[in-house]
Amino acid sequence: MSASTATRSSAAKQPRTRSRASLTYTLMLFPAVALFTIFITLPGLVGMVLSFTNYAGFGAWKWIGFKNYDSLFHDSTIMGSYKFTLLFAVVTTVVVNVCALFLAVALNSKIRFKRTLRSIFFVPMVLSGIVVAYVFQYIFGFEIPSIFGGQSMLASSHWAWLGVVIVTAWQTIPSAMVIYLAGLVAIPGEVYEAAAMDGATSWRQFRSITFPLMAGYVVINTILSFKNYLNVYDVVVGLTGGGPGTSTTSVAMGLFNGFNSGDYAYSMANAVIFFIITVIIALLQLRLMKGREVSFS
Repeated sequence: MSASTATRSSAAKQPRTRSRASLTYTLMLFPAVALFTIFITLPGLVGMVLSFTNYAGFGAWKWIGFKNYDSLFHDSTIMGSYKFTLLFAVVTTVVVNVCALFLAVALNSKIRFKRTLRSIFFVPMVLSGIVVAYVFQYIFGFEIPSIFGGQSMLASSHWAWLGVVIVTAWQTIPSAMVIYLAGLVAIPGEVYEAAAMDGATSWRQFRSITFPLMAGYVVINTILSFKNYLNVYDVVVGLTGGGPGTSTTSVAMGLFNGFNSGDYAYSMANAVIFFIITVIIALLQLRLMKGREVSFS
């Protein structure tokens, strides 16, 4: 067989191989896409349509246009849930990332029992959120008042939200710390040795070396944290039940309560608004992440 004939034969086999690989990928992807479409996309589209009706979750319904959406913006309970959720997400994101970065730097330094301490700090991450909430409910409601006196933090409409922040931060700091530890390990030790030889203090090394090189990890952690905290539910249910009153009712909890109470269309309109807000925040986050590729290798 000549060289030209072998080349033509090889070129003819390549499209067939690519075609078979493409077909294999499509067949493997189809079940996931089909399930996502059936159980996520279609119900979401149906729900959006029903948000323009007076559907109660059963029986007949009629088209009412934007009345549900108009009522949402005049509903103090709904607006209060958005205020609490956004405030909670912002404050908790800041607290978690500051504490996680501090602990990551401490656990990455030359200290004794480093591995043991890392294991201890990772324990909250594997616990159930609802279980943690019930434990802290007892601590805030009985133990702390019995020791220091006064009213429970969770009984105050002005301070109950802070209890939710504390419990959520306690449980989620380890997951953020893992990402920061991965970033710290990726920084060459020679950089710090050179800085130390130049007389740089620990704070100067953190400010001029560690933090700039960790900027991408900070952005990623901030985005992941904020997105997760917008959907806070289990900690609120277990810790405050949305109270006192409705002062700590999150958007997710309000949606769940609305669907269970039979006010389906109204709650669906609320879900659509929350979805739009989440998409806008996601797009802004994508712009922040652009050009900040991070490697965890």
